[in-house]
Amino acid sequence: MTTENNTRYIVVPEAPSIPGLTFRHWRGRSDCPHMKAIYDAGKEMDGNESTWTVEAIARNLDNQTHSHLPTDMIFAEVDGQPVAFGRVGHYQESDGTHIYFMRGFVKPEWRRKGLGTAILKHSERRIREIAAAHPDERPKFFQCEHNDKEVGIAALFKANGYQEVRWGYLMTRPLSDPIHSAPMPDGLQARPSTREQVRLIWDALQEAFSESWGNIPGTEQDFQNWLAEPTFDPSLWQVAWEDGEVAGMVLNFVNKDENAEYGRQRGWTDPICVRKPWRRRGLARALLAQSLLMFREMGFDDTALGVDTGNPNHALDLYASAGYKVFRKGTVCRKSLE
Repeated sequence: MTTENNTRYIVVPEAPSIPGLTFRHWRGRSDCPHMKAIYDAGKEMDGNESTWTVEAIARNLDNQTHSHLPTDMIFAEVDGQPVAFGRVGHYQESDGTHIYFMRGFVKPEWRRKGLGTAILKHSERRIREIAAAHPDERPKFFQCEHNDKEVGIAALFKANGYQEVRWGYLMTRPLSDPIHSAPMPDGLQARPSTREQVRLIWDALQEAFSESWGNIPGTEQDFQNWLAEPTFDPSLWQVAWEDGEVAGMVLNFVNKDENAEYGRQRGWTDPICVRKPWRRRGLARALLAQSLLMFREMGFDDTALGVDTGNPNHALDLYASAGYKVFRKGTVCRKSLE
């Protein structure tokens, strides 16, 4: 259904009885400010500290490889004003499992009125349309996520048959606490990264995480998008080498927009990985200690990282022993398409 301005409206059978409520598709970049406004309205309540700028939203959507925006986004409007939106997409994990993800946001004053349920049901229908074109040899799952403050969305997922399958922590560490140095393993050397080495480091990163739970193999487009990220800064990296091979890394970065919004100086010691031949030798601990010392010397207040609680290489134990404490818990929920 369309109107004179070519807006494509969506019929949602589960739509709640709200006067003036309509659902529509993505209109293009003009929707980026609406997305920011909806996200910002609920971010404090939801425990989300990511800073969304209109420019960052547009850049992310322009580089989107997992969604077809004209069909995979939905906006809810009341009297023509956007109050909620959702997006779906899909990708294959390293083991071939096909994941169909969804994410949505509702302005706080419009919650508990049925909009979340309506967007969820529409998203599931759209995902089934996408999945119908994919072979059935591998498992297929709906997937969504929430943190420990998003109690409403957690209840919504549970009521619709989603099960918690994996957990992660956002951890932070004040740099005013003592930093215990750790020796670099014999034969390894950490040195500044050059632009010419970036591809080697990217390939090593992909290999190191290839067997991790939920890993998504990086594509050439992902590599190019990474290079264009505002937070991309090889001068902050701590990378260990042996005879020209990358052994491990901490790809530190700074999110200047977030630091400005929250009036802080935070550095991110993330991602951290060590390739198989160099594991169990204390390399990650040594690189992490060097990263902490670097950020302290730069005058930063604290550092942060994310960790999968089920990491088989005991990453959570390492970070806790280095002084990191849990700030926020995240949960991944899944439901089989079958």
